[in-house]
Amino acid sequence: MKKTVRDIDVHGKTVLARCDFNVPLDGEAKITDDTRIAGAMPTIEYLIAQGAKIILMSHLGRPDGKADPKYSLAPVAADLAKKLGKPVWFESVPEVVNDAVRAKAAALAPGEVMLLENTRFRPEEEAKDFAAQAPYAKELASLADIFVNDAFGSAHRRHASTAGVADYLPAVTGFLMEKELKFLGDALNDPKRPFVAILGGAKVADKIKIIETLIEKADVLLIGGGMAYTFLKSEGCEIGKSLLDEEGLALAGSLLQKAMEAGKRMLLPADVVAATAFENDAPAAVYNAFGAIPKDRMGLDIGPETIDIFTQEIKKAGTVLWNGPMGVFEMPNFAVGTRAVAEAMAAATDAGTVTVIGGGDSAAAVTQFGLADRMSHVSTGGGASLEFLEGLPLPGVEVCEDK
Repeated sequence: MKKTVRDIDVHGKTVLARCDFNVPLDGEAKITDDTRIAGAMPTIEYLIAQGAKIILMSHLGRPDGKADPKYSLAPVAADLAKKLGKPVWFESVPEVVNDAVRAKAAALAPGEVMLLENTRFRPEEEAKDFAAQAPYAKELASLADIFVNDAFGSAHRRHASTAGVADYLPAVTGFLMEKELKFLGDALNDPKRPFVAILGGAKVADKIKIIETLIEKADVLLIGGGMAYTFLKSEGCEIGKSLLDEEGLALAGSLLQKAMEAGKRMLLPADVVAATAFENDAPAAVYNAFGAIPKDRMGLDIGPETIDIFTQEIKKAGTVLWNGPMGVFEMPNFAVGTRAVAEAMAAATDAGTVTVIGGGDSAAAVTQFGLADRMSHVSTGGGASLEFLEGLPLPGVEVCEDK
């Protein structure tokens, strides 16, 4: 277990907190989804209450190591001030740290908050050579006494602001990071059983390590989304024009074999909704997945029989972990399966099941359906949650002190 801000004395100390404020902006630089900012608030509010002097930092988008007004954190500073009900000092500094920033950091009073400009405005932030990151990491660290990493969404990156600063400051986790590690960790290592894993997405090859991990950890695996057609093809089914991951075809067969040898149930769709084109209004019908999808049709969603089978498995579960949509949920006509799984999980949560959404498109889907607050946990980290579920070490977590 990693130390959190609860485990150290922050009163009167200057705390450098790495958050994930990589929020979507519209053409007028207005925040269209503040979920990530809201996720950081418990840590920030705790630090204020404890009398810490708070310096926040984050990246936003991909400015490629150059100062670009389009990627300024100015809208985030304004939103933070509104949420906190107090001023948040911010100055758009191309070099992120300069004399004015250093002076403000040194003059902070307990409970005051400042936000640095986008950490990716400096090319050293993402330098592949960690030695090249070091001067920038040291510059950031020089502003504070303690480093708090609360940016789970960036924890899989070994950047100056996510890991490098820990070479110069004692490092602990924030509450969002703690929550992510607990829910994802418990789902993998200490789940309430039966443990049901739901996997979607496009390519088997992209998820092979996760599937291998879950064959070992879970009791039942439910396979949907684009990858389901590669599994069906490996079983000799005709999939028409459905997505086929040629690279993952042999893998799919071997994974089904591994699951069978491990005594685990890996359920593929019994039926699918297939259309004549990748368009919302394309003519569509339901087909038996183990029969034959017509050669001129492509599967874009799971069918009603599969929805019923998957829903029954979710109802019986003690823990459900979901990563990857069941179909093309961005198109209303092919969002039925993904919505049904989300609704089944919400109902299961109400009944006491632990439900964990593993970030990425699954998180986007439950948010789109207005069901995010009815899940036990919705991960804020797409790539980070994937790597965690694969069992890979996360640099931004590894640098934090152990309890």
